[in-house]
Amino acid sequence: MDKFAIFKNSRLAFWLACVAALAIVFVSEYSYRKAVQSLDELGTLGQARVRIQHLERGLLDAETGQRGYLLTGRKEYLEQYEKSVSATKEVLQRLDQHFVDAPEAKKLLGELHKLTGSKFSELALTTRLYDEGKAGAATEMLLSGIGREQMIDTLAVSDELLQHESARVAEGRKNVYNTLLISRIGLASLCALGMLAILKYLRQSSALLQQQLEQQRLVQSERDRLEIEVSRRTATLTELTRHLQTAREDERKRLARDLHDELGALLTSAKLDVARIKPRLIGAEPAALALLTHLVETLNRCVALKRSIIEGLQPSSLSHLGLVATLDILAREFAEQSGVEVHCELAPVKLESTAELVIYRVVQETITNVAKYAHAHNVWITLGARDGYVYLSVRDDGIGFDTETQPSSAHGLTGMRFRVEAEGGSLAIESTLGKGTSIQVALPESTNAAPQE
Repeated sequence: MDKFAIFKNSRLAFWLACVAALAIVFVSEYSYRKAVQSLDELGTLGQARVRIQHLERGLLDAETGQRGYLLTGRKEYLEQYEKSVSATKEVLQRLDQHFVDAPEAKKLLGELHKLTGSKFSELALTTRLYDEGKAGAATEMLLSGIGREQMIDTLAVSDELLQHESARVAEGRKNVYNTLLISRIGLASLCALGMLAILKYLRQSSALLQQQLEQQRLVQSERDRLEIEVSRRTATLTELTRHLQTAREDERKRLARDLHDELGALLTSAKLDVARIKPRLIGAEPAALALLTHLVETLNRCVALKRSIIEGLQPSSLSHLGLVATLDILAREFAEQSGVEVHCELAPVKLESTAELVIYRVVQETITNVAKYAHAHNVWITLGARDGYVYLSVRDDGIGFDTETQPSSAHGLTGMRFRVEAEGGSLAIESTLGKGTSIQVALPESTNAAPQE
């Protein structure tokens, strides 16, 4: 699957989830407001029903108070009557405010106003006749049944108005139920849509994750392959380096042997010939004797040069005198030739012959670089063993160099590093401009070789 397509689908699923969430919020808020409105209307309708019931009770209380006053003449009944009439009129005013936008209910309320007014007029007339001392007329009017018919008509209209409000309450409840039903359906649908969007998003995320894991697996596989290839090539280069160094040392041995055998034989023969000629020139001219003496000196210098070249190619002292003595001789000769003061701290170590030769070549290469580039006044050479390793340190107080840049002697340093690593060791170079250079070598100590003095 294309990564861009996965990303695009993931974005689409994300936006679908956002739209679903917004829709859920909208439906929830709309349903909430609609339900609150319906409940408020139901509350208002409930108050209207209660007022209608209060109206009916007020009429009955007013009639009861008036009848009690007419029968007993006690003022407390009259007070109850007047209080009920006042409360009933107040209820009618509130009902007028409630039904201001309900034409059908307003019509019923108008009839209720007329009937209530007629009832209150009848009650007031009867009470006034009683108060004027016309008890007979008041009683006759009370027994005529006019008030009873008015009360029946008033209660009938009140019941009709109450039924109208009950119908409105039922309609309001129906609206609340419908709102809740719409909210449930809407929320369920939107939740299902949201779940689908989330599932789509998770599916795309899972596909992307699987692709990433596959890419990581491929990268890791390629990395492992490259590491194996690098290890194989490193081993090949190490083996090649070992072979080249062995071939180089073998060639040096061959050259040293040829120089020792062939050139040594020629120089020895020449010296013997000179020794045979010398007695025959006794009494000859002084110039001829001087030339012969110069020839002997030249031959001696050639023999010394031959010996020096042979020692440089293949130090015989390494096999005869040991590593410590050979390094001491090398350091002493370097000090005599260069004028640099060399400080040696050499301890016997246990190394194979090939590793000893590596140590010797590292010191030889290092002091050669010191003579060429370092402009040093002092060189410190330290050799010792610790924790199963042989450590060599060659340090100078020369001008140093920047290890981040490639110095002119980099090939020699690289050759030293490969020599050391071919023997299973490590080489570290530390240098600071103006503070000299230090070369540290660590080689595994041999368990079979005896310490070389």
